[in-house]
Amino acid sequence: MTTDIPRWLAELNEEDIHFLQRFLLVSGSLKALAEHYGVSYPTVRARLDRLIAKAKAADDPSLTDPFRRQLQLFLADGRLEAEVARELLAAYRRSVTAADDEEGTRDQED
Repeated sequence: MTTDIPRWLAELNEEDIHFLQRFLLVSGSLKALAEHYGVSYPTVRARLDRLIAKAKAADDPSLTDPFRRQLQLFLADGRLEAEVARELLAAYRRSVTAADDEEGTRDQED
């Protein structure tokens, strides 16, 4: 039996999968999860929120551009600050616009 792995699951790293497994094993109890990891409830809640954001970004049908999808995943994973993500996205949009303008100019010359 072959099973396709959903995109959101494929985007999870080993640490994410381990956290999700522990979450399931404690029946979704964030208090028990916090005790297991030796951290506070808000810390576990923040980790779960990042995991939820990562799953949503991976499955977001409006994110068809691979660069934008990866940017959202980095942001959701806490590997990128929001301000840096905005700057990178703005620079990316400028470069795409410039490339499109250049291509349009070439088409008009032909």
